[in-house]
Amino acid sequence: MPLTAPRHTVDDLEQFPDDGSRYELLHGVLLVNPAPRLAHQGVAFRLALLLGQVLQVPGLAQVTTPGIVVSLPLTQLEPDILVFPARFSLGSTWADISEHWLAVEVLSRSSRVYDREFKRDAYFALGVQEVWLVDIGNRCVEVSRERGKSVVVRDKLVWQTPVGVPVVVKLADLFAGVG
Repeated sequence: MPLTAPRHTVDDLEQFPDDGSRYELLHGVLLVNPAPRLAHQGVAFRLALLLGQVLQVPGLAQVTTPGIVVSLPLTQLEPDILVFPARFSLGSTWADISEHWLAVEVLSRSSRVYDREFKRDAYFALGVQEVWLVDIGNRCVEVSRERGKSVVVRDKLVWQTPVGVPVVVKLADLFAGVG
């Protein structure tokens, strides 16, 4: 007899405990990851701060950490960082945001396979334009602009944003002091 997993909706997520774990849905399948470690949060914060200084402060984009990319009723993913156009105010609902420029996942032991094998392609199916997988252990960023293709960056990442403003990330600075 085949195993079947229970199906959930985005509305069901509100019923799960606020226990520090990350609860996400992909086509109705519940995915749970433990609370992130300090290095994970530190690297995500550094990167969000840089993106915010270049894009959010001048009013070009919104930068959230974490963010939510949703397709009702069965999919809700939470990238560590989400960048979307400033025309969507911070008063918008996640479902109102119809354009996503960048989703960033900082890989961890518990989410590495899921982020790389399932979540990255799901972001593209949901309309995200670019996905970065930040690998702390290997001190690199895997950059994808379309399904099935990626480039591994090990020194300096340059992102030409949809509004024509370049973002430069020196990976030595991003990973500084992380053991």
